[in-house]
Amino acid sequence: MSTRKKLYAGTLAVLLGAATIFNAGVTKGEAETNTENTYLVIFKDQQGLPAGYADAIKKAGGQVEDKLDKLGAVEVSSKNTNFLKEVKKSSLVLEAGVENTVYPEQTIDGETVAVDDLADGADIYNNFMWDIKQVTNDGESWKLPGGTGLSVDGEDIVVGVIDTGIDYNHPDLKENYVGGKSFVPGYDDPIDQNSHGTHVAGSIAANGRALGVGPDLKVASYRVFGPSGGAATSHIADALMAAADDNVDVVNMSLGGYDWFQDPAYATKDIVADVQLFNRAIQYAIKKGVTVVGSAGNNAVDISSPGKLSGDDGGATHRSPSSQTMIRVSAGGALKNLAFYSNYGVGKIDVMAPGGDLGPNYDPSTGEGRDNSYLALSTVPVFNDNKEVIGHAYGYKGGTSMAAPKTAALAGVVIAKHGKDKLTPAQVKAIIQNSAEDLFKPGYDEQSGHGLINAVNALKLK
Repeated sequence: MSTRKKLYAGTLAVLLGAATIFNAGVTKGEAETNTENTYLVIFKDQQGLPAGYADAIKKAGGQVEDKLDKLGAVEVSSKNTNFLKEVKKSSLVLEAGVENTVYPEQTIDGETVAVDDLADGADIYNNFMWDIKQVTNDGESWKLPGGTGLSVDGEDIVVGVIDTGIDYNHPDLKENYVGGKSFVPGYDDPIDQNSHGTHVAGSIAANGRALGVGPDLKVASYRVFGPSGGAATSHIADALMAAADDNVDVVNMSLGGYDWFQDPAYATKDIVADVQLFNRAIQYAIKKGVTVVGSAGNNAVDISSPGKLSGDDGGATHRSPSSQTMIRVSAGGALKNLAFYSNYGVGKIDVMAPGGDLGPNYDPSTGEGRDNSYLALSTVPVFNDNKEVIGHAYGYKGGTSMAAPKTAALAGVVIAKHGKDKLTPAQVKAIIQNSAEDLFKPGYDEQSGHGLINAVNALKLK
């Protein structure tokens, strides 16, 4: 089986027997055989849309569906099978391609416990949240200036969650929720109808029976996923720009996919419209002072180079979204091991954070020996059959989706220590890297990057 097909199926050799746990959510950079396709057109001028852009799109047989003026890009629909060939003739165009779909990282799911089923006073944090304890050194970081997320200058430190939404009525989250927006066509409410985003938000800023890494941080919901399925690249880019314009301090993106290109004659950065758009959106946010954090992915593959990821397929496969300026996070377990599902790669992993796994006796090849207590517990909603939120709960999940938000929360806590807008994203990233606990090989390694994040160490750095 080719590497690309393995990624599509989410059944890499290391995950045999666990195919139901993960779905890679991989898309390829080729048009589907539909009567109408959706494209991204990236213009050479990234400060705005150039004069004459609409005529160039129309001449090629396309119709503009969404304008990303601040990124110099548009989303286009067209029934012209030669649209890409025609539009690339314009001197205004840098790149164009079929718009890809990105998915929330698929997680390992364990049990869910309803709030009402817990005895009064049951302590979720003390009894079950090994992952938050690992990052905070059993809560020691909360005793340090800025450690809970309360800024030294009194300003709210906000982490934007680009995800499936947030259950903003959850008792452990509602006091720290500061609003949200939906970028999902047909869904105006930034509420979570999936559970992924609420779990992520709880890891960041839960403050109740469950606790996040920064229980006094604020969270904002930038919903890009509906109750099921993925999101167009342009919608995620829109959400990232909106978060930056809203002056959030950190953005967490526990989402991703893969762009596959058969022709090895082109470098990935030169051919991919999706990659170009993500890079521009990430740079837009960073230039506005936002620290951007993303998950490494759950396919247990080496993402160090497009050629290596493609393996026996040749060509180039690119993990997206990505940027050297964001913070990319691999997932570790309770024993400070690399989780069996986590992607890795030299130059692609910045740090590792606890994402949970299935315990030291779990065999991915057979599915035997599973222990759900090694997963990460956090806040989740309860739904009816129509995906309406009817209650609140706590649920076990595992994935790089669970690792990234702890790093995003640490970024927020570091900012809180120094004051809003006092540090650049590059400085925040450096503090997180330089304070990480060294694991595996001495110094930098392909599995944990600079090491396992540590809030106490980070807050003690000058």
